[in-house]
Amino acid sequence: MRQLPTEKRVMILNMMVEGMSMRAISRTVGCSINTVTKLLVDAGNACAAYHDEHVRNVKVSRVECDEIWSFWYAKEKNVADAKAAPRGAGDVWTWTGIDADSKMILAYEIGDRSAETAYDFMLNLRRRIDGRIQLTTDGHRAYLEAVGKVFGDEIDYAQLIKQYGEPRGTAKHERKYSPAECTGTKKHIVSGDPVEDLVSTSYVERQNLSMRMGMRRFTRLTNAFSKKLQNHLHMLSLYFLHYNFVRIHKTLKVTPAMAAGVTDSLHDMEWIIALIDARAPKPKKRGPYKKKAL
Repeated sequence: MRQLPTEKRVMILNMMVEGMSMRAISRTVGCSINTVTKLLVDAGNACAAYHDEHVRNVKVSRVECDEIWSFWYAKEKNVADAKAAPRGAGDVWTWTGIDADSKMILAYEIGDRSAETAYDFMLNLRRRIDGRIQLTTDGHRAYLEAVGKVFGDEIDYAQLIKQYGEPRGTAKHERKYSPAECTGTKKHIVSGDPVEDLVSTSYVERQNLSMRMGMRRFTRLTNAFSKKLQNHLHMLSLYFLHYNFVRIHKTLKVTPAMAAGVTDSLHDMEWIIALIDARAPKPKKRGPYKKKAL
């Protein structure tokens, strides 16, 4: 089976993590959309496996968590009227946990906004870190039970509850395009002894913006959404591994993985291509040619 040259595969993956759509990549690079999609699937599988194996026992002190909304196939409110909507189509939430010091994404979970997904996310986060941490989340109630079940008393946990109002100076017909204005915050200590001055979700919220800028399928008010949930998951796996191990953080001057001590090497997109190729099945040996009897 023919394979794209490494240079072209690097170009395609770089375009993906810079917010370019799949079909735009196909037109720009000059290959079929099926080829682009297959490369995304292969990259997603390789990146998810590497993250799961290597992002473990990370020494951190402060973690911020949040959820970001997107959808696949159709928005939740439109699923009933959508043509041949697959089961489970609609809103999908991506839960992320970021190290406030190294800016490394420690754990992520994709699902709904329920208590069950919150528990799975916290269980995932617990497997990634080493030692006691100070955790900050927003005021979503699902966190309370999930954090208690997974961490118990071995955590300093606080919630930052934001209060919102209508954006000022915005015409009524434009308000749906403008985010609500934060009018105040309240810090709620849940367990342990968190340092109140460090109770913040600023870094993880800034990461939400990076995700919307870096993945076309997260762009709002457009038709740039995921048509399949699995492709949504693959793109997230590629994005997070690239963000952690390849992309140099402007403030830290190193990658988040280097700042967290997970690696001492600066990786590039060719490294991700090597991860993909390492997982590819080896070609089978061909047997001796036998001439058919007439």
